[in-house]
Amino acid sequence: MAINPDALDPRLISNTKSLLEDKSRRIVIVTHTNPDGDAVGSSLGMYICLRNAGCLDVEVVVPNAYPGFLKWLPFNEKVIVASDRPQKARELIMGADLVFCLDFNGFSRIDALQDVLVSANGVKVLIDHHPEPEPGFDLVFSYPGSSSTAELVYEFFEALGWSSCVDQEAAECLYAGIVTDTGSFSYSCNNPGTYLITAKLIRTGVDGERIHRLIYNTYSSDRMRLLGYCLSERLVVMPEQQTAYISLGKNDLDRFHYQEGDTEGVVNYALSIENISLAALFTEHEDHIKVSFRSAGDVDVNRFARDHFYGGGHVNAAGGKSFDPMESTLLRFEELVKALTSG
Repeated sequence: MAINPDALDPRLISNTKSLLEDKSRRIVIVTHTNPDGDAVGSSLGMYICLRNAGCLDVEVVVPNAYPGFLKWLPFNEKVIVASDRPQKARELIMGADLVFCLDFNGFSRIDALQDVLVSANGVKVLIDHHPEPEPGFDLVFSYPGSSSTAELVYEFFEALGWSSCVDQEAAECLYAGIVTDTGSFSYSCNNPGTYLITAKLIRTGVDGERIHRLIYNTYSSDRMRLLGYCLSERLVVMPEQQTAYISLGKNDLDRFHYQEGDTEGVVNYALSIENISLAALFTEHEDHIKVSFRSAGDVDVNRFARDHFYGGGHVNAAGGKSFDPMESTLLRFEELVKALTSG
């Protein structure tokens, strides 16, 4: 459930506020690999709020590229993509006095930036809603019951007494984060607090209908055809295991001129099948297979991803990787699912 800002640890809030009172501090905001709407939205929302609070030396660093349907976000052009500018990203993180780590709970979730963040001397502040945060962060705001990190960022600034820093541009970013991480308020949103915060964001002038169009109604014809191909040719249903999955090889992606973000949400179609409680999407990349998991009810894909696919996330939404070929990855997945359901 979302939390009241008064419930944020007052000691942590006081410590963080003291750090932020020195407006000359160099601040870097970092998020996880393959940034999604919540990662980018919460990071840019925090960037704008900190700037409005008078912190002028603020940067946003993401490990790699993110979907084009997020490029409309205010101040998107300020984001440093580490895979494009690795030296710049390393210099910023190493030189930071304060590093906000948003929407991830372990250093392995930032891949190539892991070593530099671990060795950086700046104070590391975690703001995240994934369960079981790993050690290594200096100040930890971890609330798995929250709908999104974007929601937590709003509560963070409210707890600081800086809610006036959330202007319309910041609110648009945070609203986008909440919308995408709840699937347009279709999951992880059973708390009134989520809607109260959303209402506060809309009061700043956010146009929710416009943002929905910008996020969800910008499919290219290739992306739409890829979706059709996924459902007609690549969908496998295992009815006895209440499982469905989709797999896409590199040739499939090339055939439909794949762009970053084109498979966003595809796994949800597999989960929407009647009597399916576990869904997966396997996507082949150069050196690994990316795996996305979704589930219904008490099927814990966070634990499944942690135990078998070098990943993690939430109980009903998680991700991971496989370093085996596609055929053996799918075979292992089927065997794991059969063992899971037979038990």
